[in-house]
Amino acid sequence: MARHSPDTMILHFIFVVKEADLHKRRPEFEYVKQMAKFYQTWIKKKFNMDFDVKCDEMVTHPRSIFQRLDTHIMMRDHEQRGKDIYHFYLCHFKPFWTDCTCEGYHAENFGMVWWQPPKNPNDTLFLAEKNCTTVSHEITHELLRVSGRKRFIEDVHEVWTKHFYEQLEFEQYGPDFEETQDKPEFLTINTSGLKL
Repeated sequence: MARHSPDTMILHFIFVVKEADLHKRRPEFEYVKQMAKFYQTWIKKKFNMDFDVKCDEMVTHPRSIFQRLDTHIMMRDHEQRGKDIYHFYLCHFKPFWTDCTCEGYHAENFGMVWWQPPKNPNDTLFLAEKNCTTVSHEITHELLRVSGRKRFIEDVHEVWTKHFYEQLEFEQYGPDFEETQDKPEFLTINTSGLKL
């Protein structure tokens, strides 16, 4: 991963949004900016890694059926932006091909998920439950991979399955990025089962 300073890597969140939806999805992008700061803190606390976080939008325009946006387009964008930076795409479309049950995809220094829009643009709980959890899933794959964990795919998927079939609770965090029992602002994969 690229080094921004001697001990800091870069994690760049990219909110992929249709040009026609730019204005109405503004509240989601504000959440994404806060979520990026949250993940900077979470990664340091859980994985003891230092990341500088960046966040911006990638505006898409109508395309023909033959030029459909998909994983390969995001991978090409990642390569053009610099393969040494960890780019994470929050997409308005489901990836045609995924390697996870959470509608996401990961590779070296690369992540993408289907970012689901809430009915109410200010529904933070929906964003935490449907999107923030999925982001944590893909980030955890990459951070375990970087740490040298051989089972960086299987271990995450085992915990993820427990979330949905064994009632394992997601970790809950408030707006101060601290764990909370109150209504969460952010939800992540339960890291206790990963033995970090």
